Amino acid sequence: MPRTPVDTARRGGSARDLLKALPWIGPSLLLIAGIVLYPAILMIINSTREISQTGKDRGSAGFDNYAALFDLPALPGVLLRTVVWVSVVVVVTIVISLALANLLNKAFPGRQFVRLAVIVPWAASVVMTTTVIYYGLEPGYGIVQQFLHDIGLIDSPDFGFTKSMPSAFLVAIGIAIFVSLPFTTYTLLAGLQSVSPELLEAARIDGASPRVTYFRIVLPHLRPALAVATIINIINVYNNFPILSVVTGGLPGYDADTTTTLMFKILQDMRDSGMASALAVINLVIVIAVIAVYVGIVKPLKAIDE
Repeated sequence: MPRTPVDTARRGGSARDLLKALPWIGPSLLLIAGIVLYPAILMIINSTREISQTGKDRGSAGFDNYAALFDLPALPGVLLRTVVWVSVVVVVTIVISLALANLLNKAFPGRQFVRLAVIVPWAASVVMTTTVIYYGLEPGYGIVQQFLHDIGLIDSPDFGFTKSMPSAFLVAIGIAIFVSLPFTTYTLLAGLQSVSPELLEAARIDGASPRVTYFRIVLPHLRPALAVATIINIINVYNNFPILSVVTGGLPGYDADTTTTLMFKILQDMRDSGMASALAVINLVIVIAVIAVYVGIVKPLKAIDE
């Protein structure tokens, strides 16, 4: 179909607008290219190269790094733990944060203090928080161990929560949920505060029960905030290294690893940066695919459009 003068004028206007905006968005584009695109491209290139333990590029390896990666006997278990790690942390974090956000959205004495208290795990260093909990669970002298023994939840203060699977992995999951709550709660709280009070009042006047109001009015309006919280949590949890490194990093073998910690061990123990890059590429593809599927199913902007 031939272009009309109107189509040509629109295209010309868009190009001129882009050129006018370029001095303003140019620095941001250069920054994105420098810290996002360049490392990603270099990672993909390295995944197809044979790189020595000293870092020397010996030439093309084709897909040998990927083949060697899939030949690792530990890979199926690592992939399964990664799915469990991400799914449990994200789902439980969202559910608890929804409850906290609804609580903090209501007026009650001391609400500001509680809101500030929720920020603490977010403000503190993840490594520091994890280390404090890890040593609190140390057999024999950990303060958390002693407390659990004193109240009768464990028979001996020498129980090694972080010394074996699956208890160490469950501890890591608990810490990941704890440090993920503040951001998620405040994101959902912002979404709750955007719900029009007039809309809720109209539902009440029409006789809608609190349950119906929440699931038919509040939750649909929370869809964009839920999408943001879920996507960012998926990315953060999937790529989380500090928590797993502190809690399960000392366990032998690969029985407590996810793909992120396995990547580090391949690089540290095997000195194989090509295989580590191949796993990094696979990680990137998986994250993009999961987020694309989630956005396609949830359609976070549908509530706004409607």
